[in-house]
Amino acid sequence: MEIRVLNSSDVRQALPMGSAIDAMKEAFAQLSSGKATMPVRSHVEVKQHEGITLFMPALLHESQDMAIKIVSVFPRNLKRGLSTINALVVAIDTETGIPTAVMEGASLTAIRTGAASGAATDLLARTDASTVAIIGSGAQARTQLEAVCTVRQIQEVRVYSLDKTQARTYAKEMGGLGSIPKKIRIANSPSEAIVKADIICTATTSSTPVFDGKELEPGVHINAIGSFTPEMRELDAETVKKALIVVDSREAALIEAGDLMIPIKRGEITPEWIHAEIGELVMGIKPGRSDPNQITLFKSVGIAVQDAISASYALTRAKESGLGKIIRL
Repeated sequence: MEIRVLNSSDVRQALPMGSAIDAMKEAFAQLSSGKATMPVRSHVEVKQHEGITLFMPALLHESQDMAIKIVSVFPRNLKRGLSTINALVVAIDTETGIPTAVMEGASLTAIRTGAASGAATDLLARTDASTVAIIGSGAQARTQLEAVCTVRQIQEVRVYSLDKTQARTYAKEMGGLGSIPKKIRIANSPSEAIVKADIICTATTSSTPVFDGKELEPGVHINAIGSFTPEMRELDAETVKKALIVVDSREAALIEAGDLMIPIKRGEITPEWIHAEIGELVMGIKPGRSDPNQITLFKSVGIAVQDAISASYALTRAKESGLGKIIRL
């Protein structure tokens, strides 16, 4: 068999943010309309190293996109000078079942995760939103900002990170990139970051809330994408109780999203607090924001249909542009 191999640079060239946001809307719509097969992802914990590896297959029936992603999240890697997230995506031909491409998955994951928030921001944030707060400064935080600036005219950016050195690097490298404002201010606290923010993006591996929900401004939109297990949590109960909650997948959110599961278990909210899946907003089945002062929340745990459609988009463009290397197995 012949397989196209795309490295991280190839993936970034083949999957520009605008196209990725369109792809996410398409994938979410297919999922919410029952046109996708997506088993709940398998988790393998490596407790002695505080790591976890996930196996994520999906098939989109309408667009005939199929892929599986293997992704590992090992926070201790930072001390080793290695990336926290490492991943591989295999695209599969639906007519033959033959693998057609292997892609570096951390870049694809960061892009499609950012693009999901871009889609949610486009559907839920106020149209005049101009100030964004980013909590976190890793790879995911970078594509969160890129995506938000793709769908809204952002004038001010603030970033808060526990790692001040990384925050400074983030501000230097992201400032002025594409439609991102040239100056990015480094906040000294979460409170300083989120004050009067129109959009907040959380992209951390925290197990405790990263800001105080009592400090949220009316009309703010939140993209919470960091936590993806029942034990991880970026948002407090105050935040989720205040917000109109939209998720990528109800099934996945109620199994994996600690941001929602923890307050549900404590009786602070119920599963019915979830207003809609984002695919239902894309299709117009459910309404989004109904008031400029409404607080909206997109809670994403990351789902395999995102990888399947992203891999398909990237592979098509890679073929057109001659990106990657062909190997024969």
